Amino acid sequence: MSSGNAIITNLFSFPDPFRELSRSSVMGVRGLQGFVVSTCPHVCTVVSFKELAEHHRNKHPGSTPTIVVDAMCCLRYWYTPESWICGGQWREYFSALRDFVKTFTAVGIKLVFFFDGMVEQEKRDEWVKRRLKNNREISRIFHYIKSHREQPGRNMFFIPSGLAIFTRFALKTLGQETLCSLQEADYEVASYGLRNNCLGILGEDTDYLIYDTCPYFSIGDLCLESLSTVMLCREKLCESLAISLADLPLLACLLGNDIIPEGMFESFRYKCLSSYTSLKENFDKKGNIILAVADHIAKVLHLHQGEKKLEEMLPLGPNKALFYKGVASYLLPGQKSPWFFQKPKGLITLHKQVVSMSSDPEPKQGVPMCADPEPKQGVPMCADPEPKQGVPMCVDPEPKQGVPMCADPEPKQGVPMCVDPEPKQGVPICIDPESRQGVPIYAYTVVKQKLPLGADPEFKLEAPMCTDPAIKQDRMHMEPEVKQVTMVSDPEILKVARAHHVQAESYLVYNIMSSGEIECSNTLEDALDQALPSQAFVYRPVRQRVYALLLGDGRDGASPCPTVKEWFVYSGNPLRHPDLVRPLQMNIPGGTPNLKSLWLTQEPGVQGRRLDALLGCFDLSSSREELQAVEDPFKALCCLLIYLFVQVDTLCLEDLHAFIAQALCLQGKSTVQLVDLQLDYIDPRAVQLGSLLVRGLTTLVLVNSACGFPWRTSDFMPWNVFDGKLFHQKYLQAEKGHSVEALVEQNRSRLTKFHALKSVVCKACVKESRRIVSRQHRGSHVPTGRWGRQGSGSHRTSSGYSRAGHGQHWRDQGAGNRQYEPDHWRRYSSSSGWPN
Repeated sequence: MSSGNAIITNLFSFPDPFRELSRSSVMGVRGLQGFVVSTCPHVCTVVSFKELAEHHRNKHPGSTPTIVVDAMCCLRYWYTPESWICGGQWREYFSALRDFVKTFTAVGIKLVFFFDGMVEQEKRDEWVKRRLKNNREISRIFHYIKSHREQPGRNMFFIPSGLAIFTRFALKTLGQETLCSLQEADYEVASYGLRNNCLGILGEDTDYLIYDTCPYFSIGDLCLESLSTVMLCREKLCESLAISLADLPLLACLLGNDIIPEGMFESFRYKCLSSYTSLKENFDKKGNIILAVADHIAKVLHLHQGEKKLEEMLPLGPNKALFYKGVASYLLPGQKSPWFFQKPKGLITLHKQVVSMSSDPEPKQGVPMCADPEPKQGVPMCADPEPKQGVPMCVDPEPKQGVPMCADPEPKQGVPMCVDPEPKQGVPICIDPESRQGVPIYAYTVVKQKLPLGADPEFKLEAPMCTDPAIKQDRMHMEPEVKQVTMVSDPEILKVARAHHVQAESYLVYNIMSSGEIECSNTLEDALDQALPSQAFVYRPVRQRVYALLLGDGRDGASPCPTVKEWFVYSGNPLRHPDLVRPLQMNIPGGTPNLKSLWLTQEPGVQGRRLDALLGCFDLSSSREELQAVEDPFKALCCLLIYLFVQVDTLCLEDLHAFIAQALCLQGKSTVQLVDLQLDYIDPRAVQLGSLLVRGLTTLVLVNSACGFPWRTSDFMPWNVFDGKLFHQKYLQAEKGHSVEALVEQNRSRLTKFHALKSVVCKACVKESRRIVSRQHRGSHVPTGRWGRQGSGSHRTSSGYSRAGHGQHWRDQGAGNRQYEPDHWRRYSSSSGWPN
């Protein structure tokens, strides 16, 4: 279709900073996106979703045309607000999402959104590489802010912290089916699309050109007004490369993807290039390499296919198992590869992991399987092809201060034991972070009972784990084989945690309970700011208490002390290994409740116990009465502000005024007013404070779901309590000495609420020996560049923080694979060098 090709030319001829940024972040096969756009434009076809939906209805009467959306690929496209530097324009963003959904709904198209639920181990290196790259980008952003006192251009755009997490809840609020994967989302997206005969997949990941599934549409080229975009046709790609659809997984792995490092087959690719006879002078180097590798598959490998094993035709060497796993990862349920000898038990071992050579519907260990071979509507049944083992247990039950934990970067069989049974200072305890048990995660199962009343009623969390009755029959022969050693042994509790995870109602809870491993991406934090701590450290005590609630703290002596592997991005962390973090004992009246009482019971008073648990996670049980008196939606915000100001002593009264004033003024402002808001300049400290608060809101999501939903989720959604530009405006005004009346815009009702909220926060802080003072009145007794709890040796030192000579600068916390003890966070005295 010539008209379509003309439109394609127009789409790709005019550079747009946003589109270029979107393309630069494309995941999947190395170089394939650029190759398709520049070398094979006929692979791209402009299509109209309206026409496709009509065609689908004619072909399948009674069936609703459905698009499965890889939400993680769409975040940049969805975030359309002009301002992004101040912490997020959440009202504007929510409005943009609502318009997106309405546009598709208006033409009768159903959307199903998938979010990544965890990072698979074989993709960890790629995850780390991107996080470190983002760190460099963030450094450039802060350099620009300090030099120009304004937001950088869109070419330096960085999505606001927590965007993926809050997008899940925004979509659910908008009534959309929103799912969280039990592995990297692309496999589940492709499986869902194939099984449910979807109209297509909307995303920006070239892996969708490799999967043999429904059509793949580009979110980066979507025109919402006309509902048209570009469809990338894998059949036409194969035609251009003279290979078959079944060859695409092999091609992807030889080129390098998120599983196979790009350098693994570099010499092989250049060998193909040197013998390739059809080099195109007008093609770039990567384009010719793709053509050469495809030519080698078509003319050389096909020649011996079926006669020789693939490893005899390729230089796999020690990477054989990883390579086969990479190819098998593209095989959807019921699909097989002609490149594997199909044996009854076609399994190979990869560091104790079992990998199947096909994706046969018959359940096998390690197979990326689907319990339901028949396409039906419902939650995807795909189990995790990358099983993980519980994190290493504490080798020394009474760790001493200064005992480093070192992880072995080379995976070996089993976990090495410490040579010295009683480790002393300076003796490393080697723990292999890569060791995992080779049993896949338990496949989706049906939760027959409704979820507990403690679930957030706002999102109707009574959906079963699986809507497909056919899976019940499959479970009969699946259960004995597919089991996993998890951090929590209670299957009933795990089912509930899994249900909330899959339905995208919780954050990190199931990851902690199943694998004991979590991660958090980059935050807009200034690596050169010595006064403000990273959010990774500020909220770590809260996470540690959540670990105690979910896993126990090992203090009863009946079970070993659990350890959680944290991959959190902060300045100075090379991310070579995770931080090994232990639980922190909770101070809750009546003791720490068990999860069954919080999640499954409907007894009178259980909601109060849930609230006790939530406040216990923030170590704010003493402020329960004051917080209960605060009206919604400010209750959760006050809890967070009290915690922040007790933890970080460099926060001052002006900061508190700005946080409270923006939350109150936000209630009376329309989206249009927020869009039109103009700032005099951008302050780098305010940028970091905005991100710090938003990360606190995501921490509230974790705590609230772990405690059985004592608070309504809507009360701490950012579009109800935070706006980046509005906070920035109030911060600048407070810094200039504007009165409280000016901060609340001369509104008497807001002024009354302001003083009430401020009183709650300040009184609670005084209980913790923390007096919030104005920056103009800060004395020498309050150290700049130090943070922690006020006072040393008090009853609150269980948090691991203390000041007045017992603290350590937060930048010196160390990075990667250091084990964090509940009472031994600080490792150096004040004599180790404090900035003034």
